[in-house]
Amino acid sequence: MSDDVELVLRSTRVITPEGTRAASVAVAAGKIAAVLPHEAPVPAGARLEDFGDDVLLPGLVDTHVHVNDPGRTEWEGFWTATRAAAAGGITTILDMPLNSLPPTTTTANLAVKQEAARTKAHVDVGFWGGALPDNTKDLRPLHDAGVFGFKCFLSPSGVDEFPQLDQEQLAAALAEISGFGGLMIVHAEDPHHLDSAPVVPGPRYADFLASRPRAAENTAIENLIAQARRLDARVHVLHLSSSDALPVIAAARAEGVRITVESCPHYLTLTAEEVPDGASEFKCCPPIREAANQDLLWEALADGTIDCIVSDHSPSTADLKTADFSTAWGGISSLQLGLPAIWTEARRRGRTLEDVARWMSTAPARLAGLGRKGAIEAGRDADFAVLAPDETFTVDPAELHHRNQVTAYAGRTLYGVVRSTWLRGVRIADHGTPTEPTGRLLERQN
Repeated sequence: MSDDVELVLRSTRVITPEGTRAASVAVAAGKIAAVLPHEAPVPAGARLEDFGDDVLLPGLVDTHVHVNDPGRTEWEGFWTATRAAAAGGITTILDMPLNSLPPTTTTANLAVKQEAARTKAHVDVGFWGGALPDNTKDLRPLHDAGVFGFKCFLSPSGVDEFPQLDQEQLAAALAEISGFGGLMIVHAEDPHHLDSAPVVPGPRYADFLASRPRAAENTAIENLIAQARRLDARVHVLHLSSSDALPVIAAARAEGVRITVESCPHYLTLTAEEVPDGASEFKCCPPIREAANQDLLWEALADGTIDCIVSDHSPSTADLKTADFSTAWGGISSLQLGLPAIWTEARRRGRTLEDVARWMSTAPARLAGLGRKGAIEAGRDADFAVLAPDETFTVDPAELHHRNQVTAYAGRTLYGVVRSTWLRGVRIADHGTPTEPTGRLLERQN
């Protein structure tokens, strides 16, 4: 072990790539120097933090966060979003390219976004670029500037400055991106199915659910697979909610199509049957579906068809969450709550914290190529979440750090209290209270 170890984190339950074990994790210069036996001597001059039986997980990596800063900072912002992330055990986020003004669709716009984040980040922050009908020429420069990949919509995004791609435009963007080995991440809902679905304005959740049918997701994913197969492009399906698409995805992957898939805490812990009418804090697109559909999503997590779980934290001001599902802003605010929400449901279904760490840290880090994140092993960044997995708490929106304290989880009792969060060996949140910002801006590493 190196002589410059300054910190040792000790727990009877440390989640490592080889499994959960009692260990002492030595930290030097912000990185994990070694994972040692539990009773290994502490080097001279190093500080010991002994967490007893609390679980030491790798810091979570959330690759789907809408920070909305600059331009719509009354909805969210880097200061508030990253405080919420830190309080929830997340040590790295990737910011989506839309809902901010300007969107991250040129290198100049990326620079504006980076400047907005630079002094406000409590966790490490990276950026996705955006693929629009008219910015194919900007994709390679954005890639060279360090974005982690490119997001597109196949149906209306909800904001005018980020238009959708039709199939021809998608093919052009995929061809360009695959030419330099990039990744396209896709909001996959087919606009023709959405246009033909019934639209019944009002407060009934059943009407909203009917307006976003599974067929819209299924068809969009089938078309995406066909394009990826033809162009040998690497693609990622965002926020999967329709279990109907799982066999098609599994078959495509088996034949060599380079496709990965995420889902989100709200699809895995909330069900359509329990959404009250008028409660648009539950509105998102694609929508929260039925319990039977959710069971199949969990099976797909277990068998690897779904790779990872990320938040799709998409907040707005409270006034946009009207009681009319057809006009309310669609987005679930959950950045601080994803870990306990998923753990609560995972433990009920007989899954382990090792599974949760894989789905919420290791797999998203791998998706984005974040080789220094996502695992407790020598050489990685010393990013950790300390969790009391058997303690419960009841969600009080007033205790959440994101800017607008609206959440679909209000009043729920969840398992898993995040005791502290550590970024490169520095405690960045303690019992839900974040410290001063020490996060860095990340660029894709080739």
